Amino acid sequence: MNLKAIKAYFSIIRDERQSAKVNYPLFDVLFGSICAVIAGGQGWTDIREYVLGHHEWFLKHGLFEKGVPVDDTFARLISNIDPAEFRDCFLGWMKAVHKLTGGEVVAIDGKTLRGSYDRNDRQSTIHMVSAYSSANQLVLGQLKTDAKSNEITAVPALLQMLDLRGAIVTIDAMACQTKIAKAITSKGGDYLLAVKGNQGKLAASIQSAFSSRRRDPIDWDRYQIEKQKGRIEARTCHVLSARELEYRYYISSAELTPEQARDA
Repeated sequence: MNLKAIKAYFSIIRDERQSAKVNYPLFDVLFGSICAVIAGGQGWTDIREYVLGHHEWFLKHGLFEKGVPVDDTFARLISNIDPAEFRDCFLGWMKAVHKLTGGEVVAIDGKTLRGSYDRNDRQSTIHMVSAYSSANQLVLGQLKTDAKSNEITAVPALLQMLDLRGAIVTIDAMACQTKIAKAITSKGGDYLLAVKGNQGKLAASIQSAFSSRRRDPIDWDRYQIEKQKGRIEARTCHVLSARELEYRYYISSAELTPEQARDA
């Protein structure tokens, strides 16, 4: 994807500055910041240092033609844009460069941002819910949870932002809810949801269904032959009963192979 196409995705972000006073175009600052963060930058100083170090490349592509702004300018311009507009632009860009393939795993997970906790104001802690493409190690979408709610309320909104056709969505047991399962299938995806004590009746039903298998264990095996780098490899996988181990249960809308369930 060329720079012109990328610029088109971010063109809807409003720049409230007076055009006559603009020294650094907003797209230059946005694109430079994104590149720096992808490269591992963690602050405004890092972003400026990255752009300075690659200024020749940026100039070659018509960016930062009036020089590189100071870190305070990066901070001010980025802080003034509408977060929702930036999110929509970024998601549109990600959808264009990444197509989900059939059976690809999309993991939904919630995290507390490091350094966002304030002992004097617990509500200032920032919680994010992210959709992550496991195979490509790429964040497909991200939402900040509301200060007065938890990540469960953000999951349906995040799912609505994604194209899940052909994907398998995995979420931990806290999100094992009917409305979330329906939200996934309505977007063309399948779900693999962990089942624990928060869904007591469902967990009990699943345990009951598998209890006879544990009483009368059946040994399973799978045989696989693969040619790789000029050699033939034969693998045999044996699954044996082990009553002393902890069992984990999942529900899925897809008929998964053992390999798909393992990788998810």
